[in-house]
Amino acid sequence: MRVVHTVPELRQALARPPVLVPTMGALHAGHLALIDRARAAAGPEGCVAVSIFVNPIQFDRAADLEAYPRTLESDLEKCRAAGVDVVFAPAADAMYFPDRSVTVLEHSLSKTLCGATRPGHFDGVCTVVLKLFHQFRPAAAVFGEKDFQQLAIIRRMVRDLDVPVEIIAAPTVREPDGLAMSSRNVRLTPEQRADAPRIRQALVAADSIRQAQPGPTAVLERTRAAIASPLNRIDYLELVDAETLQPAPGFSRPTVLATAVFYGDVRLIDNIRL
Repeated sequence: MRVVHTVPELRQALARPPVLVPTMGALHAGHLALIDRARAAAGPEGCVAVSIFVNPIQFDRAADLEAYPRTLESDLEKCRAAGVDVVFAPAADAMYFPDRSVTVLEHSLSKTLCGATRPGHFDGVCTVVLKLFHQFRPAAAVFGEKDFQQLAIIRRMVRDLDVPVEIIAAPTVREPDGLAMSSRNVRLTPEQRADAPRIRQALVAADSIRQAQPGPTAVLERTRAAIASPLNRIDYLELVDAETLQPAPGFSRPTVLATAVFYGDVRLIDNIRL
């Protein structure tokens, strides 16, 4: 496995277009599932590449950036064991010029869900992902469905900017109790961690609510009540069209029920298709 830290080193390490898994490190079983999906797409003789970069321009809160776990040596061990061919782990000054003045902006899909409460977040995501696509020149890139809005926005960016990259979606990987795997889970207290599976339980129950009471109001009200606890604060709970991410008036088209929930300063997201 080649580990490189600059773009020129990366270009030298890539003999052919890879299948890319962009990450911010602190790798867990969910990331390893993305790497497995990349290997399946690349084939045994293909190239699987992983980027590890905590992207500062997508954080809307300085405290969240500071607290984000950084476990590079452990991450490299996991990548090596998973059969990754190339890891790109740049410093911030290798990714951004100090006088940078160009940002990728998305004006529609980023206005709801996480985008509504995290101004500038998806501008930072789009900018770094487009840079990674230029740096790696991948044949395909793998993203998890847990970050449903991010996946939809990246697909839109690739479509609108004619980026020659296939976007592969991988299912959300969960803990045995249903909690979506996240690098932030390790920051939960034992009491918060025991309470957090209620998020998934409430989303799964929403489909039964939809069948009994077809209107979206009942689904949202009862799901909100099921998620709420003295230990958490709901950032948002929204029912949106699966393609446009605009509020869904009903269920005549594919819809997504998505939520973000704070436990203290730890923000967890999850979603389910209805």
